[in-house]
Amino acid sequence: MAILRFDPFRDPFRDLDRLANQLMSGTRMPHGMPMDVYKRDNAWHIELDLPGVDADTIDVTAERNALTVHAQRRSSSAEAEEVLVAERPQGEFTRQMVLGEGLDTEALQATYDNGVLRITVPLAAQAQPRKVQISRGDQPKVIDAGGGEARSSDVMSGGEGA
Repeated sequence: MAILRFDPFRDPFRDLDRLANQLMSGTRMPHGMPMDVYKRDNAWHIELDLPGVDADTIDVTAERNALTVHAQRRSSSAEAEEVLVAERPQGEFTRQMVLGEGLDTEALQATYDNGVLRITVPLAAQAQPRKVQISRGDQPKVIDAGGGEARSSDVMSGGEGA
């Protein structure tokens, strides 16, 4: 799973850039969605912090190998005559992740509780680890083209009635 980052100057210059944009435009710029991604129980789990976001404004879409999360947060201070302090992010939030091969996007699940959006993307059946049966060397079993089991003596002699 790959994560696309849209802000190349995220770490040292993020707050400086945000403050400069606020001063120039008079509005607040939205922050990104902090997230954790981890693998457990044959699935990838994604947790995104979206405090104060109404669940009705959250949109999760999976298209081909991309997962997109879009949400909106509105603050009541936006209608205020004068704002003294505006530190809480508001506006539209979008985060896009590139999903790798072997994931079952048809079975994707999402829940939103206490300001955390949890998305589970299970591994496809063919990508999950599986146990391989090992036969004993002294008792080989060969499956013929008809789907039946042939005896080892049939295989050695060239088949039935040879």
